Order: sequence, then structure tokens, then C-alpha cells
Amino acid sequence: MNKAMQKGEKIYQIRTYECDKNSNLRILTLMNILQDMADSHASSIGLGLEFCLKNGLAWVGSNYHLRINRLPKLHETIRVVTWPSAEKALGAVRDFIIYDQDGSVIITASSQWILIDFMRKRPVSLKTHLPTYSIIPERALETDFPKLPEPENTDYQKRFSVRFDDIDINCHVNNAVYPLWATEAVDYEFRNTHFPCEIEIAYKKECHMNEEVEITTQIEDKTTIHSVKALNDNRELARLRIKWQKML
Repeated sequence: MNKAMQKGEKIYQIRTYECDKNSNLRILTLMNILQDMADSHASSIGLGLEFCLKNGLAWVGSNYHLRINRLPKLHETIRVVTWPSAEKALGAVRDFIIYDQDGSVIITASSQWILIDFMRKRPVSLKTHLPTYSIIPERALETDFPKLPEPENTDYQKRFSVRFDDIDINCHVNNAVYPLWATEAVDYEFRNTHFPCEIEIAYKKECHMNEEVEITTQIEDKTTIHSVKALNDNRELARLRIKWQKML
């Protein structure tokens, strides 16, 4: 391990506009916080957006796995810690821990990223393009990002139009939007009384401005399986599995 490598750490205070009707942190905002931490820490070690733009590269998220003991509440202060935890031939794993103000772990997460040649849209080797890349071999969440099943039944469906604000600086739908769509594609009463305690996401294809998407949901007790597809050509954009827990 490179001794100079340090974990990234930042304090966030949960604001009013970041919460849902139950005063819980929105899933969209949680995902944005993880992305912000990943970008900030990558930049701090010289491998962030500026480096990628200069070298024609981009980090593309392929998977997320989150376990949520509870969601932060309005005005709560949280501490988020992140670090690169594993290296693969064409990608890297980055882990996260979120602590509450008492120091208790409330969320653990792991994410998998692929380094691509931005113009060719092809994965490239970390060893070749990031020879000084190093890791901290600790895992916040032990996961190998298993293949997620496709819904076998259609218990719920919902359609969305891609909005301008769904598009990020890479000119496609931001990764944080997909769990937002999936958590909206369940019955309102169920959603109003449950929160996601585990979320697994596998990103498959890019989605762009003005596309229409459809989320198909299969419900098995307190687990939902979701497939997100573009309606114009039926390509699958993402697949998710969410475990839910009843709110106290």
C-alpha cells in the first residue's frame, strides 16, 4: 500500500431540501453525496475530473452496493469517509462509510468503477494509464457485485421522461437517477411506510436526453427487483435489487 494514500473525509449537514416528506435524506441526495466524495477524493490524489479531461479518460460507475442501517434525518450532521479499496485489471473498487454524529456507522457502501478512453468509449488498463494508482485494502462492505436477476413478473410499472436535470457532465443520465426511478416504481403506501435498507445497482447502458424509460418491478415480500429499459429500442439501462425495511 502506498503510505501516502489517505482516506477522504468530509462532514455534511442534512438540509431541508435534501429530505423527503418523512424528514429522511433522499436516496437521490445520498447517491450524490457518494459521487461527490468519490470525485473529491480522486481529485485530491490527482486522478479526478481535471486529470481525466486532460488525458481523454473518464471514470464510469458500473456497480453500487449499499447497506443502510438508517437514513440520516433533517439537520443531522454526518461524517462520510471514502477510499479506493481494491484494484482490478480494467477498474477499481471504492468503498464508503457514513457515521452519525455519535460515531455510529449508519451506512456502508461499495462501488465499482471502470476507467475508459472517453472518445473510443472503451475500457483501458489501470496499470498502463494510472501507474501510480494505489489502494487501501480495507472493505466497508464485503461484496463482489453479484449478477442481479431480471424481473420474472411484472407487479408494477412506471414510465419517466429523461429531463435536462437528469443529464450530467458526461452527457448522459447521472448514476444517482436510477435508484430514484426504481424507488418511485413501487406502490405509494408501501414506499410511505418503508425505507431501502439495501440497494444493489448494475449499470448497463447510457441513457440520454428526451428518451422515455420504463421501470418494471417485481415484488417478493420486502425485496423488489427492477429493470430499467429505454422504450425506443428496448435496451436495458440498469438493473436493481432493493431490500426494504418498515419504518419505526
